[in-house]
Amino acid sequence: MPALKKVQCLSPGGLHRMAYWEWAGPGADAPVLVCVHGLSRQGRDFDALAESLSKKYRVICPDVVGRGESDWLKNPAGYQVPQYLADMVSLIARLGVEQVDWVGTSMGGLIGMGLASLPGGPVRKLVLNDIGPALSFEALGRIGGYLGQPMRFGTVLEGEAYLALISQGFGPHTPEQWSALSAPMFRPDGQGGFMLHYDPMIAAPFKAVTPELAAAGEKQLWAAYDAISCPTLLLRGAQSDLLSATTALAMTERGPRARLEVFEGVGHAPMLIQLDQIAVVREFLLGS
Repeated sequence: MPALKKVQCLSPGGLHRMAYWEWAGPGADAPVLVCVHGLSRQGRDFDALAESLSKKYRVICPDVVGRGESDWLKNPAGYQVPQYLADMVSLIARLGVEQVDWVGTSMGGLIGMGLASLPGGPVRKLVLNDIGPALSFEALGRIGGYLGQPMRFGTVLEGEAYLALISQGFGPHTPEQWSALSAPMFRPDGQGGFMLHYDPMIAAPFKAVTPELAAAGEKQLWAAYDAISCPTLLLRGAQSDLLSATTALAMTERGPRARLEVFEGVGHAPMLIQLDQIAVVREFLLGS
């Protein structure tokens, strides 16, 4: 099981603590793999992948601020990629390494793109999981429809059923796999029930995005992607409504010219629990 640790980070509103889960790996000198989750998720999403890779890596799975065991920001306007990037720089400094490999699902991939695009950036190998510079505005609307809703559940099982309803794009999982994915997504609400693990205000900047802002952001994201030079693997769910096949193909032809792997029967986003998905990531990172 991973150890829960925290690092202090700075925002315009003051200091906050970002939690991260560390799989110690073969030793302190082992290379570091950072795995960063999607918009409304948390670091324990990567338990299966981390366990598979922890014999070779020191695997670090942060709870991005506002999620999981991390603090909530005083100003919800900070729930955006620039703050997340700054927090990851603090995390890497805490880890005491010059380079990391990176697996980012959805939002975690956008953070990884930003970090990998910086001159002298620390990312050695980059895995982008169902994310790219051009995002479907309709899919963003679908996510915005449930993000930040003040949900309360009488039992964890009730909550798991709700998550299954809004997470069909994750693809098929066994009941045991779904329970493992879902359990860290809840915290007691103080009234005998359960609530989702994240600050509902993470939805505020997300819901403020207009088609015009999305178009401007796309230009910036393509510029960042084109600045990446490290080896890059792009994963896509064949039925993804967020990352189109057209965008994925373009990502293989420009910038780092990502290697593309597509998983059938999955939408947004592959959860990197199934053995075939883990094998693709493992082969890219380790060559085995």
